[in-house]
Amino acid sequence: MKSGGKSHYWKSGRVRVSLLLTGALASGGLLWAGLADAQTPLQPQSAPGPGQTATEQGSPLQSSKLSLAGQTVDSVRLYGAEYVRQTELQGLLRVWREGPLVRIEGLGHVLYLPIDEDQQRSTTDFNTVQLDTERVKARTATFLNGAIYIPVDTVARGLGAEYQPGSLKVGVPALQAVSSRAGKDADRIVLDLNRDVEIVDEQRGATAVVTLRGVKGDAQKYTTRGVFVPAVTMTRQGDDLQLTFPLTAASGLRTYKVIRPGSVRVIVDAGPGIPRNSPALLARVTRPLVVLDPAKVPGVGRDVTLEVARRAGELLTKAGWQVRVTRDSASAMPLNDKLTLTRQSDVYLALDLGRLPGSPRGGVTVYEQSGRSSSQFVNAIRNGSANPPYGVLAVGNTGNSRKLADLLRGELRGSGVNAGQESTSRVLTLREAPQAALLFELGWASNASDLANLRVNDRLDIMAVSLARSVATYLTARANNNANLTAEGVKP
Repeated sequence: MKSGGKSHYWKSGRVRVSLLLTGALASGGLLWAGLADAQTPLQPQSAPGPGQTATEQGSPLQSSKLSLAGQTVDSVRLYGAEYVRQTELQGLLRVWREGPLVRIEGLGHVLYLPIDEDQQRSTTDFNTVQLDTERVKARTATFLNGAIYIPVDTVARGLGAEYQPGSLKVGVPALQAVSSRAGKDADRIVLDLNRDVEIVDEQRGATAVVTLRGVKGDAQKYTTRGVFVPAVTMTRQGDDLQLTFPLTAASGLRTYKVIRPGSVRVIVDAGPGIPRNSPALLARVTRPLVVLDPAKVPGVGRDVTLEVARRAGELLTKAGWQVRVTRDSASAMPLNDKLTLTRQSDVYLALDLGRLPGSPRGGVTVYEQSGRSSSQFVNAIRNGSANPPYGVLAVGNTGNSRKLADLLRGELRGSGVNAGQESTSRVLTLREAPQAALLFELGWASNASDLANLRVNDRLDIMAVSLARSVATYLTARANNNANLTAEGVKP
């Protein structure tokens, strides 16, 4: 092909890429991917010789600066057109080479620019570039001293950005519209943005949270016609915009983007028809496990530890909590099974009577675990040397046991029973429990006054009700606190 007495083609081995590419574009077919695979690597224009500048080689080249979306980067003026090195765009866009082309992605756009080894020609509108689905004549990429350089005005045109020499401004990401659709087994929330941004979706306890990084928009509440997502709330969190709505334990959450030329649509689906793919630990916020472990105490007549555990368990179960009791009157759980259950617990309570022949001791006592856990994993999280995602839902600090102990002693005191407070390191199950764990000593088997009290049903009811109330209060507060947990365990 001739133009002005000069042959125009891109040399790649022995194949004239420009002729093939131009023919493909003219016929409506996009053969670039095939060309990328078929051609041998393009060779950059030779670098300047010793003591020779690019200008002296015949390319008018001047160094300059470009304000790129607020960041100052190096640029060059090549035959009067502003170019930037491929790597300078990486902070704003994804840029990589695909054979004889440069692919640019970001802000909801995809651009393809051929690489023209003729630097002067690359600065003209000889070449055809693809901006999303539109093919236009525009400046294109070229080699400069072995590196790929990109024309700034073509990039700005493809992104819909504002450009003048020395400055490229992209629009501030903004929420343009919110809409919804009710479904049979899931509801849909649609967020329309003016460009692509980072999206983070999480399930924080019983709340779904979708964060739009750096997006401009108003704080507002929206109502829908959906059954599973009847309303959503949009709030500002620093520079981010955040969508939140309640999410039941039976519902899943799915978020994805639909990128279109000049805009991005964020789709948020929620409901029982969406598979749950959140970490299993998150279920512990809404469905924590309470383990009641009544010891078998021979020679005291009534099985008071089991009676208190059963009554407390019934109260908690009626209130909606998940409770396991480690034994019944006929059989007890094997030790290994009990330890496994203990390691899965959110609250572990051992019930026992003090037993030391000849001891004059008596009264009710609440014991907390002292010293290190039997588990290295638990110790690592507690001392901060490990921080796995949602780790605080798996392992609590020792302060959790103190909170539960204070609640239990307060409930007992309100019913006229004064309970002592001590620590112990002799109970294996307490060392295995990763969350709140206590030994609730109902009295002493060698103390006649304690045994007489434990034969009275009202006394056992006080013990059971106090235990149930303290556990329910503790878990409710814990669920409220965990409602703002992120994967890193940080509350925004």
